[in-house]
Amino acid sequence: QVQLVESGGGLVQPGGSLRLSCAASGFTLDNYAIGWFRQAPGKEREGVSCISSSDPTIYYRDSVKGRFTISRDDAKKTVSLQMNSLKPEDTAVYYCARGYGPTLCSLNSIDFGLWGQGTQVTISS
Repeated sequence: QVQLVESGGGLVQPGGSLRLSCAASGFTLDNYAIGWFRQAPGKEREGVSCISSSDPTIYYRDSVKGRFTISRDDAKKTVSLQMNSLKPEDTAVYYCARGYGPTLCSLNSIDFGLWGQGTQVTISS
């Protein structure tokens, strides 16, 4: 079955860390760019980070630069998002998504066609 499954969400205090994982199955991960998106209640979905395949291009939205790190392990078919120095405004459902090829990487959801079910991240004291 072709799918993406996110894990690693949870409740942490401001300043804490979480590591999200996106597990791919049913397709060859290194043929695709992978993005992370998030959607907070009452807000539109926004791109957080993206990593292309081989010699990867990486993008981050400005508000997470220096705090979040995206990485991929194609052998393990996993893309991770390490999130440090978390803030209440990072609270959202986080989704990973598959692009349409190995090199097209963006923070625009229209460039992604396969989505996971999401994992909740809540930052609160």
